Amino acid sequence: MLIGELAAQAGMTKDTIRFYERLGLVTGRRLPNGYRDFPPETVAWLLYVRTAQTLGFSLAEIARLGEELRDAPDSAERLSALFEEKITLIDARMAELAALRAELDTRVGTGCPLRAARPAG
Repeated sequence: MLIGELAAQAGMTKDTIRFYERLGLVTGRRLPNGYRDFPPETVAWLLYVRTAQTLGFSLAEIARLGEELRDAPDSAERLSALFEEKITLIDARMAELAALRAELDTRVGTGCPLRAARPAG
């Protein structure tokens, strides 16, 4: 399937697919005329990539795990483990953001909020 047809079926632009190809997320073979030819299962994989992105996975994470996920994309056990890892990262990030918010809140109304906080006492 040529890149234009793939883009239409996956609901993406050709530029997005080219970008994904540079990242190693998809692979197309080159025809003698230079056109890219992708296997039909690439459509499902691109939709899978898009869903993973909406669930908070970066393209780097998807690329790193791509080969494993392509081999067993519906493996509930492996996907559940990945989701649990992502939840742990999100929880840690939420804690960091809560601490940052608290720090900023203590600096509101203190003049220059970029100066180091003064020790209490």
